[in-house]
Amino acid sequence: MNRQSFWRVKVLLIFATLAVLSGCSLAPDYVKPKSPIPKDFPKGDAYQINDQSKADGSGADVKNLRWQEFFTDKNLQSTIDIALKNNRDLRLAALNVEKVRAIYGIQQAELFPVATSTFEGGKQQSSSDLITAGSSRTKEQYGLTLGVASWELDLFGRIRSLKDQALEDYLATEEAKQAAQISLISAISRAYLTLAADKENLEIAKSTLANQQAAYKLIEKQHEVGIITKLDLRRAQTPLYMAREDVARFKQLVAQDMNALNLLAGSFVPESLLPSELSSITSPKEIFTGGISSEVLFNRPDIIGAEHRLKGAYAYIGAARAAFFPRISLTTSFGTASDDLSGLFGSGASTWSFIPKVSVPIFDARTWAAFRVSKAEREIALTQYEKSIQTAFKEVADNLAVKGTIDEQIDAHISLVEAASETYRLSEERYKKGIDSYLSVLDAHRSLYSAKQGLVSLRLAKAVNQVTLYAVLGGGVN
Repeated sequence: MNRQSFWRVKVLLIFATLAVLSGCSLAPDYVKPKSPIPKDFPKGDAYQINDQSKADGSGADVKNLRWQEFFTDKNLQSTIDIALKNNRDLRLAALNVEKVRAIYGIQQAELFPVATSTFEGGKQQSSSDLITAGSSRTKEQYGLTLGVASWELDLFGRIRSLKDQALEDYLATEEAKQAAQISLISAISRAYLTLAADKENLEIAKSTLANQQAAYKLIEKQHEVGIITKLDLRRAQTPLYMAREDVARFKQLVAQDMNALNLLAGSFVPESLLPSELSSITSPKEIFTGGISSEVLFNRPDIIGAEHRLKGAYAYIGAARAAFFPRISLTTSFGTASDDLSGLFGSGASTWSFIPKVSVPIFDARTWAAFRVSKAEREIALTQYEKSIQTAFKEVADNLAVKGTIDEQIDAHISLVEAASETYRLSEERYKKGIDSYLSVLDAHRSLYSAKQGLVSLRLAKAVNQVTLYAVLGGGVN
């Protein structure tokens, strides 16, 4: 083995040895934090949920329930599908995933040397005054080099820790995209249901307006012949004008609901997919909620993403710690050079260089400050992780309270509508017989009208609660 071959082998062995030694990590070991919430959701009168769907097999667990199975209404399914393809917020979330994935790729590549190949060649003519007698004025020089420039050996895990942090950021961003999808499905469903409820309220207002117009014409004729007073005539105008105002108001709300739905969908929703009223929408599939543990929350994408960011903060501490230790970088090259292109690969034309560089920190206040920042970042990430869990717990508990009481509220309100309807009928009869003034009819009408709108609101609240509960339990990813 000649001397040059010996040095090549020696350099390669040095590279291999340093590569094996690199990879030590100074990041603290990740320990999953204790759950900041109780194992079970609240219990009490508001949470008395009878899961008949579990008994008769009509329901399903959230984790196994795809959104296409949960939403059984075909038109709503099609509307959600339009939104998933066109919503700009969801599109931005997907693009952010691609960006962070690329950033992770860049950081990961820092672990490996960057090899470059360079070919140089040229001729140069010098002044005859600057050369010795008999020398050629024209000089040629050619060179071919393969080298590695400033490859940092990750002996203390600084680059590896930064790579791990970038990986956790990427995974967190991926979960953020999943959370955005759940949020979008929930939002477009609520907008769809709200549109249906406002359309139903509009029809109630139109029907009331038609009835009040007919009643007013009759009372107006009675006033003309002197049967009733002018005061009763004026009182009869009150519900007429209220109904007219409500018709205009609900027309406005329906138009605004359409605008909101189209924005969420990212395009105009076809008229054929729009609901006419709440009762025209097939109810979503029932889900099991009785006896569920709060551990189900740890499957939510936003909580998984928060934990990834916490893990990334641990990795960042490792990078900050590594900054206190020496950094070693290598620059090396192998090649060949000649004053003649044909002799570029001839005997004795080979060249090489091996330049290690060691940087030892002695004093830099910024390093200590960066270390303190990394520890503070971990505490911030931990607090955000715990808060996301507590917020999720509250969201589920609130929706379980609605689920446990909404049917009772609706049953009571149906009785209220029936009572108000009967009161209105009796008030009209007593007024026609001259027993009561028109004021009693007006009060009864207001109560009935308000009760009908209240029933629509409660039915909307029940439908929205089903959708929201599905979302806050982590459904809607698939």
